[in-house]
Order: sequence, then structure tokens, then C-alpha cells
Amino acid sequence: MSTGAPQAPARTKASDRVARMLAIVPWIASHDGPTVDEICDRFQVGRRKLLEDLEVLSLVGVPPYTPDTLIEVTIEGDRVWLRFADFFARPLHLTPEQGLALVVAGRASQALPGTDPGGPLATALVKVAGVLGVDPDDAVSVALGETRPGVLDELRRAAATGRRVRLDYYAYNRDQRTTRDVDPHAVFAHEGAWYVRAYCHQARDQRLFRVDRIYGVEVLDQTFTPPDRPDTRDVFEPGADTPRVTLDLAPAARWVVETYPVDEVGPAPGDRSGWLRVRLWVSATPWLERLLVRLGPDARVVDADVPGLADAGRNAARRILTRYREQPAEGTGTGAR
Repeated sequence: MSTGAPQAPARTKASDRVARMLAIVPWIASHDGPTVDEICDRFQVGRRKLLEDLEVLSLVGVPPYTPDTLIEVTIEGDRVWLRFADFFARPLHLTPEQGLALVVAGRASQALPGTDPGGPLATALVKVAGVLGVDPDDAVSVALGETRPGVLDELRRAAATGRRVRLDYYAYNRDQRTTRDVDPHAVFAHEGAWYVRAYCHQARDQRLFRVDRIYGVEVLDQTFTPPDRPDTRDVFEPGADTPRVTLDLAPAARWVVETYPVDEVGPAPGDRSGWLRVRLWVSATPWLERLLVRLGPDARVVDADVPGLADAGRNAARRILTRYREQPAEGTGTGAR
């Protein structure tokens, strides 16, 4: 199942990577050489992405970025050790605004999967919040996506106790509301939204559900055993049979390249200054329709793997126009004079 706003596995945003590293680094540092697999399992991250994060971490430091000012990452026999440069042992001098920003960022990082509630990050946040005179649990609020009251808590409890749940779920791609029984394995945050990874008994396969599209959840009596190795795939992974569409985008629509999985990108041919030609994966036709209607004249369909995708924007616009015309005019109807 795709969730409508796909994210390509090769296009991890910098902010997403930083948040993940903020959670992973203190945990590795507080353990004596955990294995790569242990880190992947705890933080629900793929092996390739973890190794890429560790490679980036080895470049983190302060000017002049000489070896003695960088974080040292050592991987031996599949075990990972971190050694911090002497600079990181010096006390920090933060303004109140910087301190509050640090507490907020830390609170958001604690929502990531695998973070130790009583670990070094949590302890440091309590100390910083104490100096600022704020309560990190009450005075600072970090909102990750809009969820209906009680849904997130019920999902977390079900995942923790191995209980099956029944979801009243809106499938964004199909524009359809469904009811299905699922076994929730993990509840996690990703780029400002909450997700639940679960085995769906209707699809008979692993699926990913956005929590803000769940209208209701009922915890059932049936129990389940979580998988030994949890699924750590991204929110959306295009496959070999995932169709693609080629668009020419105006400068005002360049945000598409940073938001959705792009297979190819380059300048659009012709004399259109600032226009881009991009080729992106399409999770489902309704998702592309909504995107094209939103872009309007800032996007032009050039080509598509599936014939119906080329007309997705026009078809959606016609349906919207038809619905608009079918609405009764104000002041008309039964009894109108």
C-alpha cells in the first residue's frame, strides 16, 4: 500500500537524517560497541541507510575540520564505536532561544523509534530544560501530524501488547474508506506524520498506514507475535512495475522535486527559463490527479508509462467541473419562487 505522498528510498531529506542521527548517536555512545544489526533493529532503519548515516557522522565536527575536531566512527567486525572529539567535552554556552530550540528538537527526536526514554538524550533534555526553567513534558509541545483523539494511544498500546486492531481507514490513493483488521508491529513518526506498520489481514501482506487517516481503532481480543526482523522499508518504495510520468514544471512548482520521488530531473527543453523536466513515480492515479490539479498551469504532462496517466489532470478537472455544475444555484430548488 502506498500512502499517497510517496517518499523515495534514495532521497532521504537532510532534516529526516539529522533527526534520526540525534536519536541513534547517544544510544551507540552509551553502549559498548553494538552491532550494525542491533542498531538497525532498534531504530527500524535499513542497513544501507545506517551505514550512510555513520559515514556522514564521521564528517561532523568544528572548523578547521581536522581529524582531531571530528567524531571518530569505528566499525570492526560489524560492531560500531563512537569517539567524540575533545571539543564536544567542553561546556556549551547557549542563549535561552538556542536552549529552547534544543529542547524542542530533542523532544521531536525522542518520538523516533528505538529512542531510550531514560537514555542520555532524555537526561540531557531534563538538565537543559531545568536551566531554562521550563518543563520539557508540559511547557514544550511538539506536534507531529494531526490524529484523532485516542487513536495514537490505542495503536501504541496494541503494538506494545501484541493485540490485533480493527481500523476505520481512509485509503488516500483509492479515495475510499475501508475497514480492516491489522496486526500493528510499530508506530513511528516520519517527516511530520505518524505511521503504523502492520500486517493487514485483508491484503494478506505487510502494509503501512498513516495515523491521521485512521478514523477509529478497535482493539480486538486476538493476539499476534511480532516478526523477528521488523520491516524497515521506507514509507514508499517504487518497484519495477511502478509507473512513471514525465512533467515539465514551472519555477513555482520546483517544490515537487524536493517532495516526491524523482527518477530523473533536468532543464526543460526550449526557451522556458527556469522550467524543469522531471520523471517521477506514481503510486496511484488519484494521487497524480490531485497533484496535477494543485499545480494547474505550472505543470504540463509530457509522457507517461500508462496511457491513462497522461490525461489524469484533465480527467480530474472535468469531474470537478461536472460536480460544480450539478450543484443547485443559490435560492433554487423545491419551493423556490
